[in-house]
Amino acid sequence: MEAIIFILFGLIFGSFLNVVIYRVPLRKSIVSPGSYCPKCNHAVRFYDNIPVISYILLRGKCRYCKTRISMIYPIVELFTSFSFYLAWISFGTQLVYTIFSLIFLCLIISLALIDLKHMILPDEMTIGGSVVFFIYSFFNPNLSTLNGILTGIGAFVIFWGIYIFYLKVRKMEGLGQGDIKMVLLLGLFLGVDKFIVTLLIASFLGLIVGIVVIIIKKKNFQYALPFGTFLSIGGYISLFWGDYILSNILCFYQNI
Repeated sequence: MEAIIFILFGLIFGSFLNVVIYRVPLRKSIVSPGSYCPKCNHAVRFYDNIPVISYILLRGKCRYCKTRISMIYPIVELFTSFSFYLAWISFGTQLVYTIFSLIFLCLIISLALIDLKHMILPDEMTIGGSVVFFIYSFFNPNLSTLNGILTGIGAFVIFWGIYIFYLKVRKMEGLGQGDIKMVLLLGLFLGVDKFIVTLLIASFLGLIVGIVVIIIKKKNFQYALPFGTFLSIGGYISLFWGDYILSNILCFYQNI
């Protein structure tokens, strides 16, 4: 029963994240007005706003103007629901930690898609999330306060140093300022071990995608990539499997 509740809440929050992902980059309120079709501006009735089910019944089109609705909406709802379920089976015995894990997941899912589409990481989410997890670092049962705070601040300082280096020496931005703020959020909640795994995964994904883009689109090495998206993927994986991944990496090096 608890798992079903988390799945249903995941669908509801997934629907809300769709609003966040669409409106926050456009500096629109996420509260008012209610859901509406961006093409015809017609308000979406409650029976047309049921996560996933309404999309299927409407065949992926607006009831009024028949404009096609992006598949991203039901995908976000289903993925958020799956993530809530995964958090429950992974951390369900620690209710408070589970709740903050859900906040973390909502943030990184939203940031991943916003950065992928708009190449920005809104301060409301990166700084706001950092404040939440800074306060929680004093109560986090799975991470010492010192570990969380030092990891967050350390990641912020290192990324800021990289940013200044590129700006002063290369006369370009090697990182976006949003990325610098995002690693603060990640470090505060994940701690040093899981943050290292996050960074390894994000860097690997960035490298692979960068090579593919250079080959296919014939871009140079200065082509900007949404690193916040890669950080989000790394943070997601690390939250659930970071300790396992790190232990296997260490075992591999010990056996060489």
